Amino acid sequence: MKILHIVGARPNFPKLAPVYRAARAVGVSQVVVHTGQHYDDAMSDAFFRDLGIHAPDINLGVGSATHAIQTARIMERIEPVLLDERPDWVVVYGDVNSTAAAALVAVKIGQRVAHVEAGVRSHDRSMPEEINRIVVDRLADLLLTPSRTADATLRAEGEPEGEIVFVGNVMVDALLYAVERARLTGFRHRVGAEAGRAVVVTLHRPSNVDDPARLARIVDALRSLAEGRPVIFPVHPRTRARLDAARLDVGAVRLLPPVGYLDMLDLVDAAAVLVTDSGGLQVESAALGVPCLTMRDTTEWPETIDCGANRLVPEPAALGAAVAAARRLAHPARPEGWDGMAAVRVVESLRSR
Repeated sequence: MKILHIVGARPNFPKLAPVYRAARAVGVSQVVVHTGQHYDDAMSDAFFRDLGIHAPDINLGVGSATHAIQTARIMERIEPVLLDERPDWVVVYGDVNSTAAAALVAVKIGQRVAHVEAGVRSHDRSMPEEINRIVVDRLADLLLTPSRTADATLRAEGEPEGEIVFVGNVMVDALLYAVERARLTGFRHRVGAEAGRAVVVTLHRPSNVDDPARLARIVDALRSLAEGRPVIFPVHPRTRARLDAARLDVGAVRLLPPVGYLDMLDLVDAAAVLVTDSGGLQVESAALGVPCLTMRDTTEWPETIDCGANRLVPEPAALGAAVAAARRLAHPARPEGWDGMAAVRVVESLRSR
């Protein structure tokens, strides 16, 4: 069997890594295609090093652009690769533009598509990722789900029962594989998070950073927090551009450039509280028992709320009180299938078909 993996952005890489290792362990032939949707080293190349997988076999180098232009470039450049490689499965991950573009091209040329992380929904169509999720799940031949909630969502949307396979969450596989190495990096000490009091922040979604008034309210809340405890903020390039344009005073908030997977994992593991709008970090913090405050109205990971690790805090004015009330979970109750074996189940499902 030959698998062709499609990745393109930072959230894809921790999902690819355990599947790649599980397939390699049973002798499956594999090709990794990186679309180049993210091209900064800390957002891309460093992740492959940190996750213990070799560099991509093919890099399409599409770069940054509008959603339409980026998607079109990926479709144009991926088609000859798929025609040349002719894999048994095209495996796509998550919800980025590369995922949707590759799935659309593959099904049009008659190649089978498996979607890892199928059935995940925020129920917020203002998020481009939500559109990508819906489109890919309609197209894919095999829907590999991270939760029973995702199974139910796909059934409610009319997907055939035979296409839905519960495998669990491959992001947790990546975390459990890497967390001990992450703790040896010393990153938490270098950035002042070793005391277990730090608030770690990541924000990048347009709903939070593209509106100057909302971004100013968020910065005000973070600046107030930083008066009494460390606030450490690895800044996404998109967010950095918005902060610079608005010339906002961040006070004592410590702004960092984007960081690699192991460093970020060490930072989250050390945090007293995580403030984020990232889907992947909601999962990782829940698996580690770190309280997460999600600055959104909705989440695609309701399991993290059900297990007590996550809380939605859409209003910046409520952030200070939410941080004060947050408590680490001594023994996090991970949802079903968040056990480090999801990737093995992914590969078994591909091989059995």
